[in-house]
Amino acid sequence: MERPVIIAGGGLAGSEAAWQLAERGIPVALYEMRPARVTPAHRTDRLAELVCSNSLKSNAPGSASWLLKEELRRSGSLLLRLADATAVPGGSALAVDRDRFAEAVTSALERHPLIEIRREELCEIPLSDPAKPASLEATPSPQSLVLIATGPLTSDALAGQLRALTGAENLAFYDSISPIVDAETLNMDRIFRASRYGKGGEDYLNCPMDEREYLAFHEALRAAETVEAHAFEDLNYFEACLPIEELARRGIDTLRFGPMRPVGLVDPRTARQPYAVVQLRPENLRFSSYNLVGFQNHLKFAEQKRILRMIPGLERAEFLRFGQIHRNTYINAPRLLEADLSLRAARHVLVAGQLSGVEGYVESIATGLLGGLALAHRAKGETFVPPPRTTALGSLVHYITHADPADYQPANISFDLLAPIDGLPRSVARNRQARRERQCERALADLQAWLQTINCPLSVACDLSSAAIRDAEAPRRGQGQLRIDH
Repeated sequence: MERPVIIAGGGLAGSEAAWQLAERGIPVALYEMRPARVTPAHRTDRLAELVCSNSLKSNAPGSASWLLKEELRRSGSLLLRLADATAVPGGSALAVDRDRFAEAVTSALERHPLIEIRREELCEIPLSDPAKPASLEATPSPQSLVLIATGPLTSDALAGQLRALTGAENLAFYDSISPIVDAETLNMDRIFRASRYGKGGEDYLNCPMDEREYLAFHEALRAAETVEAHAFEDLNYFEACLPIEELARRGIDTLRFGPMRPVGLVDPRTARQPYAVVQLRPENLRFSSYNLVGFQNHLKFAEQKRILRMIPGLERAEFLRFGQIHRNTYINAPRLLEADLSLRAARHVLVAGQLSGVEGYVESIATGLLGGLALAHRAKGETFVPPPRTTALGSLVHYITHADPADYQPANISFDLLAPIDGLPRSVARNRQARRERQCERALADLQAWLQTINCPLSVACDLSSAAIRDAEAPRRGQGQLRIDH
């Protein structure tokens, strides 16, 4: 039996990559250091644990996030299939029960006969030639193929290996985690159920504020005591995931135009739009806990309890998890990566997930899927052609490998990353929704053509791993909510 492809990191990207390889007959050694070594953000030893929000963002057809998810579904993504199977109400977003999701992914990979999960840290990146680093001209052998997908909390040992291999310093910013509250401790007399603009039913709990309550809350955040950064830490936040106290410092109305925006919501008790709103999203199908949407913060725990209890409906809330800030390490992808996600300095080493410079759960899954496909082709001695630039998958990879390296920031998928369509009728070109619909249609058509060039999974599926998938899907089938194409 051939030696396995080595994958470091059992998060979203590493798990997806391992599945894509194994389903194509390539053995995998998946390294995950938990529980032998723990991180500040993880709570369990499960693979693909979601440590921040439980939302995979919009599932509304026509949105950029939906397009990326739809492309992943059509490309055979295991994690998207299991996310659909473990979904909880989230309005127009795809929110999942994070425990059931991680359990399902772990079970599927543990049962696959071609995946060996090694519960230890990979501290050294194997070289294709033990005597010297791989060069651009080197043709790496299948025995030495490696995927690094250790995520935002990459260990110091492995980060040091990457720096030595690439000759470039890793960049670091700080990502955030939202608080979670116990549903039984909420004061429902002050809270109303609704989704923004009525999309998705009544999946969210909404805590309305009048102007007086909002101004007091804003002032409390501005004066709140935060956790002190260590001397070696440079708090370079990701702009799309700023802590609420940082937003409060940027202006009196910044929160009202951000996570506390009231647009699209009407309080049934007043029949009016509130001055500001805090939204709570369910963590599981039991509705036993809720996370505060967009309320990641860097406050001391005592301060969080005091200030967040100023929110109407949360006066006596008990917190199952407080908000936190954790390190997020990523490489300067435009300077270091080729289009197949391999390092220019060591072509046998690929990088995927947040470490590769994408931001977001679905984006991490996407790079894991593409990294797995690229490695499968490499292991079979074939050339991997990345997806077209017109697709969401292709546009995401194009951004991280072609952006300006001098001022590089991680990105979520957006229509700004997709190639525009030339020659549209004037009526379509001026209509943003119509223009985006055309981009989605083109993307899915081009994706389908690209998929015809990709190695398909083996025709005989693994009974054990398939059973794990069926186990995850079974509860949803019983509720009549699951929609999966088999």
